[in-house]
Amino acid sequence: MTKALDLTSLTSEPTPISIGEEAAQHYDVVRRTLKRITEDWREQPTLDQLAREAGLQPIQLQRVFSRWAGLTPKQFLQAITLDHAKALLRESASVLDATYEVGLSGSGRLHDLFVTHEAMTPGDYRNRGAGLSIAYGFHPSPFGQVLVMATDKGLAGLGFADPGEETSALEDMCERWPAAVFVQDQEATAQFARRVFDPKKWQEDQPLNIVMIGTDFEIRVWRTLLKIPMGKATTYSDIAACLGNPKASRAVGTAVGRNPLSFVVPCHRVLAKGGKLGGYHWGLTRKRAILGWESGLSGPVLECL
Repeated sequence: MTKALDLTSLTSEPTPISIGEEAAQHYDVVRRTLKRITEDWREQPTLDQLAREAGLQPIQLQRVFSRWAGLTPKQFLQAITLDHAKALLRESASVLDATYEVGLSGSGRLHDLFVTHEAMTPGDYRNRGAGLSIAYGFHPSPFGQVLVMATDKGLAGLGFADPGEETSALEDMCERWPAAVFVQDQEATAQFARRVFDPKKWQEDQPLNIVMIGTDFEIRVWRTLLKIPMGKATTYSDIAACLGNPKASRAVGTAVGRNPLSFVVPCHRVLAKGGKLGGYHWGLTRKRAILGWESGLSGPVLECL
């Protein structure tokens, strides 16, 4: 018998778990600094300016920011400067056409997380998660607090939830599989949170197991997203073309927006025509931050697939 999820524990406290007062303060500093850099990168704010706005000494901000984001503020500013990326994207039509002409699935290697995936059957999806037990937990990440959902087969969901947004984020995930049993289990989900956001753990011989739970079309779109390497980007229309239905851009956009495995299934690497960021379920500031972080790891320029 399916047990109903009790959300009262999330509304009675500001957060369902305590990540530590100092950690919460540090994340708030990083969040505001990320927002400042991603929105005002043209101004090229200095470390001194950013530190002054954060109420910290420059060395303190650099230490805190580097610990959370894996890059210094200067490195992140360099990475988020998308002038070169936009130029590449404007000139990329022939590259995109050539890529999809040979087929995006031409390479057997999945993206940089070396993900191995398993899709639920259409029958499982129609049952809306009946008989499925899903553990969940909230954890810190370089891009804010994340909600991690996991089954015994692997990671099933990952979404972002800033302080105060825990209830809505959990409801958003739970309504996708309303007949499933949900159990809060910080220990079970912590391993996934650590694994996903630590590039040192992205090892080909130890793939991250994920479980895709969606319609047949959604799963086809998400599988296509997995093939977009770090440092590259594509568009909704080109994904539609890759799936053999060039007129399905709107449906592709809907499926991308319903991706339950944010960051791992890299929907943030899908842009609108002309290189514009387009939408993002978890906010455009966060999308810019993730692209900048990835650009800092893979190189200073976001290339187009």
